[in-house]
Amino acid sequence: MLPGSAAPAAGSGMFVPTQTVGTVLCCICGVAMQPNPANMCARCIRARVDITEGVPRHAAVVYCPDCTSYLQPPRSWLRAGPESPELMQILLRRLNRPLARLRVSLSAAEFVFSEPHSKRLRLKLRLRREVFNAVVLEQTHPVEFTVHDRLCDACARAQSNPDQWVAVVQLRQHVPHRRTFLYLEQLLLKHGQASLALRVAAAPGGLDFFFGSRSHAARLVDFLATVAPVSTQTAKQLVSHDTKSNVYNYKHTFSVEICPICREDLIALSPQVSRDLGGLGPIVLCIKVTNAIALLDPLTLRVHHLEEKKYRVYNFKAALTSKQLVEYIVLDIEHESPEITIDGSRYQLAYAQVARVSDFGKNDTMFTVRTHLGHLLNPGDLALGYDLYGANLNDDDMDTAMMRHSLPEVILVKKSFAKRPRTRRWKLKRLPMEEDAVNKAKGELEKRADEYEEFLRDLEHNSDIRFQIDLYKDEDYRSEMASTIGDDVPTVPIEELIEDLSLGDDEEEDEGGEGNQHADMVG
Repeated sequence: MLPGSAAPAAGSGMFVPTQTVGTVLCCICGVAMQPNPANMCARCIRARVDITEGVPRHAAVVYCPDCTSYLQPPRSWLRAGPESPELMQILLRRLNRPLARLRVSLSAAEFVFSEPHSKRLRLKLRLRREVFNAVVLEQTHPVEFTVHDRLCDACARAQSNPDQWVAVVQLRQHVPHRRTFLYLEQLLLKHGQASLALRVAAAPGGLDFFFGSRSHAARLVDFLATVAPVSTQTAKQLVSHDTKSNVYNYKHTFSVEICPICREDLIALSPQVSRDLGGLGPIVLCIKVTNAIALLDPLTLRVHHLEEKKYRVYNFKAALTSKQLVEYIVLDIEHESPEITIDGSRYQLAYAQVARVSDFGKNDTMFTVRTHLGHLLNPGDLALGYDLYGANLNDDDMDTAMMRHSLPEVILVKKSFAKRPRTRRWKLKRLPMEEDAVNKAKGELEKRADEYEEFLRDLEHNSDIRFQIDLYKDEDYRSEMASTIGDDVPTVPIEELIEDLSLGDDEEEDEGGEGNQHADMVG
């Protein structure tokens, strides 16, 4: 076999020559290298050609510290977090024009750590450009951006005068409690829909959200329409106008009214509505409220979802609300049918023998009723329900239903548990809200505290509601602080809790130390 030749492939009988790559000498330094059109090695090319010439090394960016947004010339403000992809995009847009003029392409970019108080943002770019004849050269290029603080237009108006709002969303619901607003508050916090509001004020029967832009208010209205049955009316008032430039300044008002039907309300349907809904009722329970109202017939387990537009046609009211629930004790339970699942919730028809807790020791009044809570109730349990036997009703549809149908004396709504003062390992976040003098009255404060405690109990009892909102771990909770709780009392599993982000001095120091190490590694 000749030297420099390869052995023939096994079984092929063919001769395969060895492939060798030729080398040439660099025309400048004489180093052996692979041939290229410039006949120069990479070191000599870099020494004679600087592809970053003309690319700026310093630039400026305008930052609004109140809303954490950056100016995108000429007048747009974009919100971006530190070292986020959005911030990277904003900074690179400042360099697009110089790079295009120099015919330099950008192959990579990354942030270089800088102290937050230094008002500097540093990028390391990887630039690519064709030099000589078809020779592509890559080179790193650092760029430092100086951050100039300046309030955006909306924040400037808010700082000068908080009442200089452009749009207001007046959210109202005509019910005797605030459970709906407590739930909506958590939804707004989870989805960040109220973060653009200049301020939030409590008002009789609802909340007021003030915005510096009409589009921000319209975005909140659109979100509310997806989570609750609402009707919206709009109005605007002329504030000023410039006849020369034909510019008009308005204040916009969005009046949003939430349907007065709430979860656990008892509704008496009129004969016409009952026929239109396929013979539903006439006594139904509201079991869920989203952008549609879910009505359940507790005697037949039929469920109907009523949209907001359809509800406005019927416009029925709640005959009894959750404020009128009466506590009963279950004496006996007899299941009638197997357990079924409807819209993700479990139900089971059963006959229950119950008595009012307030009647114990006074009389022997007992009721045998049909209920949809057969899968939850056992003899000796407590349940909350509506007392149709002794209630003083002022509802024409309820009177009609009692005359035409044989209604049960009691409609059980949910299982009840003993109310015991105890600490919780979880907590909720709240919106910063301005209270007026009426809401700060002593009796009103106690009423709101009771409603908030009842809302927390509903979260513990109902996993469907917890799924829609965020619950955070309470760092101040200690296991020895908890009082004795029965095994049957529902609690929130620790797997459903989220770690609350709170930066203390120690954590900031640790983060600063890690950042310094990272900077040293980059350097």
